[in-house]
Amino acid sequence: MNKRLLNHYRHKLVSVKAIYLLVPAVIFGALAIYGLRSNYATMVELREAVYVADRNNDDVEGALQALRSHVHGHMNTDLSSGDNPIKPPIQLKTRYERLAAGEQERVKNLNAQVAAQGEAVCGQQFPGAGFNAPRVSCVQDYVAAHGVKQQSIPEQLYKFDFVSPRWSPDLAGISLVLSAFFSVLFLTRFILLKISKQLVT
Repeated sequence: MNKRLLNHYRHKLVSVKAIYLLVPAVIFGALAIYGLRSNYATMVELREAVYVADRNNDDVEGALQALRSHVHGHMNTDLSSGDNPIKPPIQLKTRYERLAAGEQERVKNLNAQVAAQGEAVCGQQFPGAGFNAPRVSCVQDYVAAHGVKQQSIPEQLYKFDFVSPRWSPDLAGISLVLSAFFSVLFLTRFILLKISKQLVT
């Protein structure tokens, strides 16, 4: 770009009234703040919907998907733990507890069946009424050999982190860019005008 063209643009910018640059910068700045707050408020609502779905044993996957889409598509909605998290931002505590209780009940019922089978098998091997030490020992050995152990449920499958983008092409992101653009023009105009006045004096 040659010097003549630069001077042309400089004169054009200086000739624009400052108010025409300052007002859009302020308006778009206010819109950016509104957009950022709106993004955050929507994230809070969607996060609460996940907790409600978890408590009510409802469509948790759908609620999580809606939250994930919003966080991944909008700035100022971060739900990440960071480097040293105390706890992950999203925990499906009720679902985890429900599954853990279900697993405990399943194992309890299966082991009751195994104990009954042990009683039948050992009753044939060691018949007799009253306390029968060999039969008791046989039942204990049978349960130890055939009993079912409780499967651990990985907690990490029910904990979620969602990271928001640094910038997103929504109301907040576009307004932020436009506010920065008009602010830069306003400052550039101010600096150029000051330099021009110094050159004249």
